[in-house]
Amino acid sequence: MVFSVIKKVLRRNLWLVFVLVIDIAIVVVAGLLPAQIIRVVVDSYLSVGINAGLLVMASYYLLVIAISCLFDFIKQILLVVLGEKITKEIRLTMSTKLRTIRTQYFSDNEYGVIASRFTNDVDAINSMFTEGLIGLVIDLLKICGIIITMFFFDVTFGFITLAAIPVIFVITRIFQHFMLKAQMKSRKLIGKVNNHIAESLRNIRMIKIFSVEPFMKKRYANYLNDNYKAVESVNFLDSLYPPIVVLMRGILIVVIVLAAAGLLGTLSVSVGIVAGSVELMTSLFTPIESLGMELQGIQQSVSGIKRVNEFGNEADEEPKMKITAPEVVPDRSKLVIHFNKVCFGYEKDQVVLADIEITVDALEKATFIGRTGVGKTTLFRLIMGLLKPTSGSITVNGVDVYKIPNEIKHQIFGYVDQSFLSLNGTIKDQITLGNDYSDEMVWQTLDFIGLKAYVSGLEKGFNTPYETGLFSQGERQLLSIGRGIIANPPILLLDEMTANLDSLTEARINAVLEKASLSRTILSISHLLSSINDADKVIYIENGRVRASGSKEEVLSLDDFRKELEIEKLWR
Repeated sequence: MVFSVIKKVLRRNLWLVFVLVIDIAIVVVAGLLPAQIIRVVVDSYLSVGINAGLLVMASYYLLVIAISCLFDFIKQILLVVLGEKITKEIRLTMSTKLRTIRTQYFSDNEYGVIASRFTNDVDAINSMFTEGLIGLVIDLLKICGIIITMFFFDVTFGFITLAAIPVIFVITRIFQHFMLKAQMKSRKLIGKVNNHIAESLRNIRMIKIFSVEPFMKKRYANYLNDNYKAVESVNFLDSLYPPIVVLMRGILIVVIVLAAAGLLGTLSVSVGIVAGSVELMTSLFTPIESLGMELQGIQQSVSGIKRVNEFGNEADEEPKMKITAPEVVPDRSKLVIHFNKVCFGYEKDQVVLADIEITVDALEKATFIGRTGVGKTTLFRLIMGLLKPTSGSITVNGVDVYKIPNEIKHQIFGYVDQSFLSLNGTIKDQITLGNDYSDEMVWQTLDFIGLKAYVSGLEKGFNTPYETGLFSQGERQLLSIGRGIIANPPILLLDEMTANLDSLTEARINAVLEKASLSRTILSISHLLSSINDADKVIYIENGRVRASGSKEEVLSLDDFRKELEIEKLWR
């Protein structure tokens, strides 16, 4: 995925690539010219005092330095522009992949892990392009240019440079290794310090109630002490490396001067060549120092590329049918939902649901009950076609729900979660979720759920920016119902709608749900037997299997269920 996107972006921006290549060539050449100018100045102009030629050469020297800085600035701008184009295209490609990837991928991976692929991993790829890879090429070209120039000055100087480069590189890498290790330890300990502060503030009441301030203070002091030692190590290495670089530079200059002492006066070496060689040897350290960091950055970026490519290679959903919602449900009064020996497991050899065989008829209220973790929510995901059964199928009027196109599912299934998940936007956006519903439909929905009077009383009506404080928990649940019914779907799925609500709010929501059920088939899930009073059909799930199915009277006639209902009445 990554390399195909990079190629596509580079093809679209060939002129930028061409300008960047020319710019890099100028930066490299401009970095070598000052040494040549110094050689000419020392050999041809310095011995005769200040004259017009010397001033011209001085002007050339400053001009080359200015050109080098200017084109280095242009190079950075070009790299940022191309890097951002690549980053944008990678994220757009990943976003497109999200539309086709199997829904089970989101069950197998934590949201934070998925989000890090869009953020950290893509940023690492951007860094590789804008800093690591191009910087590595430039620094290698600079080093090669210095070596060639030194050989051009004198073969002896060239071999001295070749011998010095691996020594400088190894010493630099050793320091960078230990500095990175110390920095990583420092960051980890800083994280502990910050986490301790957040933990203390979050639990401040508990800390004061149980008088655990001394314990928390001692832990905080230990974290600070460990972090202080780690920072000390970082500072020590940071302070030690620069003088070592200066010492190595001095040693190399001495070696060059001593070697030149035996060559001065020959046809091959002049004082100007020695001065130019010293200038080049001084500038040799900068690209070598950068190489280590660039290699390290590229290594981290390769990991990001691998993770993004893994995301791109994830299996897609199977092709969907070309069908419309009216074709699936032409008449909601004749709707039939059938579970045909449905089995499912998130992983191989894992059984979450087994041999689910149920039929729900039109306009029925079917309630799935069972303790937490028996597979009820998974069953709802299967009903909506978000997951594919390991075997068997779920059909609506004979149509496999997994093969129904995602873009029409909201016209067939209305889903109401037990908690309201908001998004940035207006109150209208919370109901429409960006779909193109008319204002009239929004007002009708608000009227249906009993919030029209309240919302119309706000200064901007349903165009008021949504804030959690505008609505109570019960009103947020009503918005969730509005979101589920605005498209007037024939099937309504309710996921423990009244969990954690007081009795008055529960009654208000149940009244709205009662209205919604008059023209819809209702499937709901609950872990409470007491929630089946209005159900036409009750399906009891235990250990992933249907333990009992039938009317509420038939289910409650079983001794085990009667006992559980009495227990519920006691603790409620």
